Amino acid sequence: MTNMVVGDHGTMVVHHHLTPQTPLDDMAEALAIAVEEEWNKEAGLRRLKARVVDETPLPVRWKVSGHRVTDRVAGATAEGKRDNFGPLPGLRVVTREQLLEGGGLDELHEVYGGLASGRILLVGREAAGKTAALVLLLLKALKYRREAKLEDQRRIPVPVLLPLEGWDPKKERPLDWAAAQIARRYRFREPEDVRQLLKERRVALFLDGLDEVVGKLRGAMVSALGSAEFRMVVTSRVDEAEHTAQKVRLRGAVGLEIRPVKPKVAADYLLNQLPDPPPPAWHRFTSRLLHESDSAVVEALSSPLAIGLVRDVYREDDPVDELLDTARFPDSRTIEKHLLDHAVTAAYTPGYWDPRPRYSPETAERTLRFIAIRLAQEGTGDLSWWHIPGWANPRPRAVVVGIVVGVVYGVVNALGLWRASGALSAWVAGPLMAVAAGCAAGRQASLLAAPQPLPSAGWRDIFSPATLKMGFTVWLGIGLLNWLGPHFTDPPMPVWLDLLSALPLGFAATMASGPGYQLMAGGFLLAVGSGRRFDGLRRGLTRRAVTESRSIGPRDVWRHHVGLRLVLALLSGLAVALFFACLMGWAHGLHNGVATGLVAGLWAALFAGPASNLAVATALTAVQLAFRERTPMRLMAFLEDAHHRNLLRVTGPVYQFRHARLQERLTQQE
Repeated sequence: MTNMVVGDHGTMVVHHHLTPQTPLDDMAEALAIAVEEEWNKEAGLRRLKARVVDETPLPVRWKVSGHRVTDRVAGATAEGKRDNFGPLPGLRVVTREQLLEGGGLDELHEVYGGLASGRILLVGREAAGKTAALVLLLLKALKYRREAKLEDQRRIPVPVLLPLEGWDPKKERPLDWAAAQIARRYRFREPEDVRQLLKERRVALFLDGLDEVVGKLRGAMVSALGSAEFRMVVTSRVDEAEHTAQKVRLRGAVGLEIRPVKPKVAADYLLNQLPDPPPPAWHRFTSRLLHESDSAVVEALSSPLAIGLVRDVYREDDPVDELLDTARFPDSRTIEKHLLDHAVTAAYTPGYWDPRPRYSPETAERTLRFIAIRLAQEGTGDLSWWHIPGWANPRPRAVVVGIVVGVVYGVVNALGLWRASGALSAWVAGPLMAVAAGCAAGRQASLLAAPQPLPSAGWRDIFSPATLKMGFTVWLGIGLLNWLGPHFTDPPMPVWLDLLSALPLGFAATMASGPGYQLMAGGFLLAVGSGRRFDGLRRGLTRRAVTESRSIGPRDVWRHHVGLRLVLALLSGLAVALFFACLMGWAHGLHNGVATGLVAGLWAALFAGPASNLAVATALTAVQLAFRERTPMRLMAFLEDAHHRNLLRVTGPVYQFRHARLQERLTQQE
């Protein structure tokens, strides 16, 4: 209730009926912020939105598809039938007439928010800009939600863009798959939280790349999505969509097709980056665009990909009019191949982005070609950095890790034995333990060559209130039991040492009760609880409503693994060292306790750290590839640089080529 002064000292009482924020509201808002931050940045790198005042991105234009990719339009508008989805606040129900008019991005958002079926199949020919339109629609929907009233925001779903590749509808329902993907990508602790958002229609899915799914799996996806209870927009090339529709169609969807770019729009877009009047070569080139509608150049530049490549490959003083030579470039396909062949060189030529690129054009093209061929062999378009360790023989890495761990562990162990038992023990037992430690670490490092799931836990996930409470309870309980009950040492330890020796057990309980349990696997007695048989208990302890979510790119995830998991491995080693140092130090003297603790803790840290770290394995694999394929040693830095030069794009924690045609063209080059 609010008091407002009106007129001459009059007071009017205004009642505001606001429903309190719920945990679900907090999760939806956190997700919206994370998604908008991610795709605003990515849209800028993909040049889908203006980065300077006088820059005008290519517009989105669409129409109802004339191809048989969906059922009748009446099925999507639910004419005469009950609506599956009511219009979003502030929007009206979409009619058949409105759909047939077509339009631009604003009209596409109105269709998205007012279509009764809540399902759009966005199709187009190859390189037509389907993904670009999807990203722009997502940002439009997020802005619309952000600017709506608080009570209306709860009725406006958060759009989330996910690639369809990797989903097997025979094993996972759409709801379960989407919840798991969103939870991992945006760092929600539990997929159940996201599943609840999906069940209550608080999330809409923008699903990209139906055409990239091969075989019967595509039809199975369409069939499974037909029963989903959330809004969705799905993209596909028109040929693949039409072929799939012969057997199964996306129930209730309307087929909207991205229209080709008009010659005048393409010409204005290119000239907008040039001085006035434009250089002669550019003037001749754009004049052909405007006045010869049946030329190969006009056909080629009807796609956003080709238009962007022309701007990237040819600079202000370059002979862009060479593309008008019909002898060299008789058709649009030849023009596109020429542009793709020069895309990498242009991106890494001095003066394009910076005076001296970090990598030469030859190195960049060689590296990207190797990556393209490797992804083609794996049958995927996703470059997941945690799969890079499988690109090279794991034995050299295992040998290096084994030698480093063995030498470090052997030297420290030998010094401890020499101090405690004399030179004979150090010379005999030291090398044996070094060999054993090196073999175990090398074997662990070699296992990372197989495809691994990507752990996504952060500091707040591992040290959550629930896990810290569990650790504190275990520490205090065991410490007091040691003091009150029968002692394991003679003479009995004082209470302060009882509590100090129990502190590592409390730390181990904290790690074992949350997502940090894997790091305790080499922790000897402290490894209790690190097995997967305790997953149910961990889920019950750590489940919480996440009110902060964010999306980070592939290189950020890699750095996260290098830093977080190595620090946690060091902490695990310190916990093991403290545990054994306390027990052995009280029973056999301080020097023996310190030596035993150092040896035990060092092994735990080395095993949980460099030997088990996917980021370290990726870095070592990059060194292998640098010698074998002459790729950059800092491969992750190169991938991020290629991303900023618009040769790669980012989808969550994975890289993809800017366009499938660029990847395809690189695999064909000799």
